[in-house]
Amino acid sequence: MSLRLLRIAWTVSRYRLDTLVPQERLPPVLRWLWRFAPARLIPTGSHTRGERLRLALESLGPIFVKFGQMLSTRRDLLPPDIADELKRLQDQVPPFPGETARAMVEKELGKPVAEAFASFETEPMASASIAQVHAAELHSGERVVVKIIRPGIERTMREDIGLLYTFARLLRRVPEARRLRPVEVVQDYEATLFDELDLNKEAANTSQLKRNFQSSPLLYVPSIYWSLTHRQVMVQERIEGIPVADVEALKAQGTDLKKLAERGVEIFFTQVFRDNFFHADMHPGNIFVSRENPTEPRYIAIDCGIVGSLTREDQDYLARNLLAFFRQDYYEVAVLHIESGWVGEGTRANEFASAIRAVCEPILEKPLKDISFGQVLLGLFQTARRFHMEVQPQLVLLQKTLLNIEGLGRQLYPDLDLWSTARPYLERWMRERAGPKGFWETLKKHAPELAHQLPELPVLAHQALSERDEQRRQRRQQTAALSGLQQRFERASARARRLRLGLLLLVLALGWQPMLGWAEQQPWPVVVAAVLGVALLAWR
Repeated sequence: MSLRLLRIAWTVSRYRLDTLVPQERLPPVLRWLWRFAPARLIPTGSHTRGERLRLALESLGPIFVKFGQMLSTRRDLLPPDIADELKRLQDQVPPFPGETARAMVEKELGKPVAEAFASFETEPMASASIAQVHAAELHSGERVVVKIIRPGIERTMREDIGLLYTFARLLRRVPEARRLRPVEVVQDYEATLFDELDLNKEAANTSQLKRNFQSSPLLYVPSIYWSLTHRQVMVQERIEGIPVADVEALKAQGTDLKKLAERGVEIFFTQVFRDNFFHADMHPGNIFVSRENPTEPRYIAIDCGIVGSLTREDQDYLARNLLAFFRQDYYEVAVLHIESGWVGEGTRANEFASAIRAVCEPILEKPLKDISFGQVLLGLFQTARRFHMEVQPQLVLLQKTLLNIEGLGRQLYPDLDLWSTARPYLERWMRERAGPKGFWETLKKHAPELAHQLPELPVLAHQALSERDEQRRQRRQQTAALSGLQQRFERASARARRLRLGLLLLVLALGWQPMLGWAEQQPWPVVVAAVLGVALLAWR
């Protein structure tokens, strides 16, 4: 791990990433120390600052590349030149050799490439942080893509995850950072990231997402060829579409960008609330737009390696919170946080609501082009520090996906109002969930179980009554046993008191020296004390 840490430090120095941080923003001590840093002797070279950042992330491996991918969707938070360079990380990561890819396919499938495919292009179509994709054609004439995991990537990822755990444990020692639950967040990220190394899981996720949007006008998901899919190789239907980030091409074919942006929001909320199964890696490199019917645009989704889901409680909580935000009911937001235990004990709802209002009120009614959701989150985290709010790891994927959706919406249609687009959907979902339709759907869902148990209801009722009687009998026995124990305890306590008194009387009768002379003339008090002491000692 120490070698990996040294490599990271060397990469930061080699590409002079220190120049990306304005020196005036550094604390005075660090600014002074940096004057004597050896890294300042390394020239920046001919690369621009955006190129240097991209090259550094590429050289550090998949976890850093994924970080750059996420940043690339937030053009509102980055200078244009850096955002343009990071955009290349979505599908232009340097590939591994095509012959290595061919050898891996043959090893996974257990047969020559020529036997599995009519043609296989050695030059990759696209290369990402964890895998790369090659075009191929089946003997049946169907055009497909072959996705192949990068060789040796798992070892590098484990080293990086180990570093993240080290940083997370150090952060946990800082009281203000503890509420962010850094170790739990890294654990969730680790599980999600390593799921991407198993293409069988990605294929299963793809099939589930395709089933959820079967015949939907909003989203198309390509088919999986299961007979040619294994842990490190996946074969999927080849799609023809325009990358969602290519706004000029979308405009050229007459795509309704407003409707496209609105449908992106609808797809997100449909996945989260209707299906409870959402694509959690929706950066522009994984999203395309169909060339058919541009006035009714349809998304195409690929790369379902990372998916998320929520518990029923999290769904309800999230929907109620979002609706309260849309209605600008900050007191309701505060109450929901307190009821869920997400803020510190003893938090006063009115104080918390006032703090949230101060952050959100100035921006929630503006169009999306004037709102930075990242800035809102930053403001809320700073506010939440006063109330000891904790990050919920199960919602980290959802927050990341929502950030991606917002970044995508900014590129397609900057005037999109995220709040007014999402609010009607959420209100309808809540009515269906809590109304007669929701009750009927729940009843239908559990109907087979109820039908199976219905003939057994008399027997179950008899068993319940018998169990109740047995519980009553056991309670009576327990009460009697406790009463007996209490009586024995009281008797033992009384005997202990008698023993102590008896010993005291014997000590007074036999051991008190100053009284011996008086006891020779008047012996009866000593005799009485001795007799009483012996009697108390002998009393059972």
